[in-house]
Amino acid sequence: MSDSEAIPAATLVVIRDRASAPPELLMVERPRTMAFAGGAMVFPGGRIDAADWEGASSLEQAAARAAVRETLEETGLEIALEALVPFARWRPDNVRHRRFDTFFFLAPAPRDEVELTPQPGECERALWIGAGAMLAEIAAGAASAIFPTVRNLERLAQFAGFAEARDHALAHPVEIISPWVEERDGTRWLTIPAHLGYPVTSERLETALRT
Repeated sequence: MSDSEAIPAATLVVIRDRASAPPELLMVERPRTMAFAGGAMVFPGGRIDAADWEGASSLEQAAARAAVRETLEETGLEIALEALVPFARWRPDNVRHRRFDTFFFLAPAPRDEVELTPQPGECERALWIGAGAMLAEIAAGAASAIFPTVRNLERLAQFAGFAEARDHALAHPVEIISPWVEERDGTRWLTIPAHLGYPVTSERLETALRT
C-alpha cells in the first residue's frame, strides 16, 4: 500500500438503550501518545486485518468483522456480527496525516451487563455516555474529538434508542464521505454532503480537529 492510499478500517457504535433517558454510546479515549487522534474520544475500531477477510465476500463484510474484533479487543465487549447495521463510511482526502477509509456500523448493546476492560496501549478508558453529554464535554474543552466523530455524535443525538438509529441508517444511503473546504463570506468551512442524515454538515475550518 502506498502512502497515498487510504487504510481500510472499521468502527462500531454500540448503543445501550435506557428506559427514561437518552441512550448511551460506547466510547474510548485514545492514548495521547498515538500519532493519529491522540487523546481523542472515539468509537471502538481499527484497521481491517488479513484475518478479517476469512469468510468475507466483500470489503464491507471484512469491515464488519474488524469492527466486532476491535470492540472486543479494546473494551472486552462481545457483539454478535449479525447485529451490525451499516451506518456511514468516511474517507478524508487531502489531509497530511494517514488516511483511513472507515466503515461505521451500529449495534445494540448486549442485554447482560458486561464490565468494560480497556486494552492497555489501545485506549486509556472505555465508558458509556450519551451523545449529547459527550458533545457537551467536547464543547466545554473537557474532551476532544475529530471532525467525523463530532458529526456522528450530532447525528446519533437525534435518536431515542437503537431502533430509531437503525431505521434512520436504513433510510439513508451509505456513501463515501470525503469532507471538503469551501469559502463563504471570507470564512473557510469543512463541509460534508447534506443528504446523508447529518443535522450539521459544516464547521469552521479553524475549529475542526482533523488530526
